[in-house]
Amino acid sequence: MHEAVTRMLAKYEPKSVDDSVRALREIIQEVALLGLWRAKFFEHAAFYGGTALRILYGLDRFSEDLDFSLLEPSDNFNLARFTASLEEELLAFGFNVRVEMVDKAVESAVQSAFLKANTRNELLVIEAGEELAGQISAGQVLKVKIEVDTDPPAGFTTSTRYLLQPIPFAVRSYSLPDLFAGKMHAVLFRKWKNRVKGRDWYDLVWYAANHPQLHLAHLEQRMLQTGHWSGEKPLSFTSFRDLLFETIDWLDVNQARKDVAPFVKDQEQLALWSHDFFRDVASRIQCNE
Repeated sequence: MHEAVTRMLAKYEPKSVDDSVRALREIIQEVALLGLWRAKFFEHAAFYGGTALRILYGLDRFSEDLDFSLLEPSDNFNLARFTASLEEELLAFGFNVRVEMVDKAVESAVQSAFLKANTRNELLVIEAGEELAGQISAGQVLKVKIEVDTDPPAGFTTSTRYLLQPIPFAVRSYSLPDLFAGKMHAVLFRKWKNRVKGRDWYDLVWYAANHPQLHLAHLEQRMLQTGHWSGEKPLSFTSFRDLLFETIDWLDVNQARKDVAPFVKDQEQLALWSHDFFRDVASRIQCNE
């Protein structure tokens, strides 16, 4: 096993197949970020979403995908230009991962690709052991989805964050108030196969507890882009709060709890979830217009 991967694995204490696969996926995610940095991807794009919160800011839940946004809209961006760099970087650390672009049936501004690897083989790379790896079917594929928004809404800022493993490198990320704005847009308007995405509500609690400043103007730009705000007048903090409380009233709390449970180690905190709990969380949000 590569020495840097050994150091990365040291922070995990996998006790099961699921723990080992999760550790493997997270290490592959971070090596992929290194590959994108080497390819100068972050001159064009910024990291955002749940995995950005986990890797860069310490969110304590597992997140599967790597989400990015271009710094400004572009019709010429092509994610495929970076696939070779990703594969080469991962191979340099011992991972046999292929990158497959997604051909979408419906035209959209989001370009997607999957990092794919044989789960059993890669568990052996991180020395999970024959006993654990043997519990995985031979053909099981580990997937990490990469998505890039090529038509981002305006009004966000970015900052540079530094990671020290597998080697020191830099990642451009949305600033926290703008990350929060993106998350609030998801909480308010995301329709996920007509089900509640409890991960969004978990992240809302994390923001309220750790970084409660919301960039309201960027949320407004997102709402304008998706048709959820008319633009006849600026979005006020009062209007936002009213909309959030209305969304909480309609929330299926049990369904939200069930969705996020597989991504959270400490299940006891989910027992607190209720409409009253989320109203209290919402009251802690601060506005950064």
